[in-house]
Amino acid sequence: MNMYTLMLQMMGSFAQFERSMILKRQAEGIAAAKAGPDAKEKYAGRKASIDRDVISKMIKAGSSLTSIAKSLGISRQSVHRIKAELGL
Repeated sequence: MNMYTLMLQMMGSFAQFERSMILKRQAEGIAAAKAGPDAKEKYAGRKASIDRDVISKMIKAGSSLTSIAKSLGISRQSVHRIKAELGL
């Protein structure tokens, strides 16, 4: 093992350690937000960025999945996933 390999492995170890610390702090923050003082303002995750009602109406109207994806600016895979979630 030469010096460059050793340095590369050390940098990788530090990066891995830092990533684990970031995830731990994030989990602690989410737990603290969920246990907040006001029950109405509990953390419920990120709000949905795709309107499932619009996709449902477009599918029922007979639009193709590709045209739905293009008109909403999302991927076809997202439309397929939402269609499966809605059971359409």
